[in-house]
Amino acid sequence: MARMSDRPARWTQATVYPDMWADPDDDPRHREGDGPDGELATLLEFQTDYRTTLLMKCEGLDPEQMARRSVPPSTMSLLGLIRHLAEVERDWRNWISDDEPLPTLYGEDDGDFDGAVADQAVVDEAYSALAREQAEVDAVLAEHPDLGERLGRERIAVRELMVHRIEEYARHCGHADLLRECVDGRVGQ
Repeated sequence: MARMSDRPARWTQATVYPDMWADPDDDPRHREGDGPDGELATLLEFQTDYRTTLLMKCEGLDPEQMARRSVPPSTMSLLGLIRHLAEVERDWRNWISDDEPLPTLYGEDDGDFDGAVADQAVVDEAYSALAREQAEVDAVLAEHPDLGERLGRERIAVRELMVHRIEEYARHCGHADLLRECVDGRVGQ
């Protein structure tokens, strides 16, 4: 007799490579031909791919699934990750600015995760905030293509910030892998 389980069955939409999230022809991160030329182009491509990966891990979920927490005592959820990365992008903008720091988006002490509740308006706002904050930082950095240039009060090198952004998204894409598998069993790179 089979045992009942609260664990979702593992699955993927990929048919060519069963350990992938999507088949190469359906994967927006898949490119034919040579990779990017130069350090800046390489950093930008990796950044774009990790951003895309995070959004792919969240696609097709309803607000309750987006807000579903991992395991106690963690408050981590996919929605919390979206909100957290919007907050982090805001913080990075403060690092490279000479102006007074912008206020936090979600308050102090884990407001990004604590406020990630199962409400469509909260989900919509989170995606909007993330896109807006990414665009703001991207616009500032586009004006500074010299990776060795130091910006803002923090005097952070553009290269250092670019690598830090990639690292932050990569780390949280790993979290998103596990969170998504817990939500509905979907797996893949």
